Amino acid sequence: MRRRAITLHGQQVMFLESGARSGGPTVVLLHGLASSSATWAPVLPLLGRHAHVIAPDLLGHGESAKPRSGDYSLGAYAAGLRDLLVALGRDRATVVGHSFGGGVAMQFAYQFPELTERLVLDASGGLGPDLTVALRAAALPGAATALRLAAAVTPRPLADLVRRAARVVPGIPAADVDGLSYALASFADHDARHAFIQTVRSTLSWAGQRLDGTGRLYLLADVPVLLVAGTTDTVIPIAHTLAAHERLPGSRLEVFDGAGHFPHSEHPARFAAVLLDFVRTSPPVHTDVESLRRQLRRARRRAADRPVHLAEPSSA
Repeated sequence: MRRRAITLHGQQVMFLESGARSGGPTVVLLHGLASSSATWAPVLPLLGRHAHVIAPDLLGHGESAKPRSGDYSLGAYAAGLRDLLVALGRDRATVVGHSFGGGVAMQFAYQFPELTERLVLDASGGLGPDLTVALRAAALPGAATALRLAAAVTPRPLADLVRRAARVVPGIPAADVDGLSYALASFADHDARHAFIQTVRSTLSWAGQRLDGTGRLYLLADVPVLLVAGTTDTVIPIAHTLAAHERLPGSRLEVFDGAGHFPHSEHPARFAAVLLDFVRTSPPVHTDVESLRRQLRRARRRAADRPVHLAEPSSA
């Protein structure tokens, strides 16, 4: 596993890399909010035996740049991934997204279908409005101040102690505790905190997730899609993943019984095996403008065929 850096548009992008740079499929791993490429560390060496794997720190996260005036929308993240792949000489990839990274992965597939061979959504966001209260609260006014105070009153030694204690509590997945601990620690950095708030406000509100990708799932009808979820996920309901599977009859579903919001961290060997089997047995799609046009036309015809129910005129 190698740590590398590249400059794109004047901003540093850090990423982890595993596997041979030539030959074999390219797999991109996208982390979630207030996380980093480190979340994929248990999986990277396993995948790297059979693929060229790239796990970037998204803009505003990890060791990548955190510009104050950065664009932290889903579209900007998707464009940034495109630029990273092009700069690294990668023409196409299987894109894997966890949580918020799943929303980025879907946006990438919608914006750049010609670069997307397969799509893997791991406890993915963007598939429904429901969301844990803690993340919804982060979209409220004053959230930045609250995060700064939380980071200030929770020094790292105390946070490590709380994390170790929480990991032995039955029913709380250790990976979920580690993910929360990492997020809290990252908020001590002013620029990381600002990037988090800007990203949250572009995608979430107190009511839940602003952006719902289910309305465009039909565009993925020809794309090999793998859906992964844990049965005890308290951040994003597993029902979102199950509903997406129903909307995509050709998709593959893998449910990790007892896993929380980080199936890939809790069960890295199983996750890597499932992902590699999916890559090996799913022929990569070769999408172009014409195939996208066909999908849009089919959707228009289906919409036109739906009966229109008009309200009965009221009697005077």
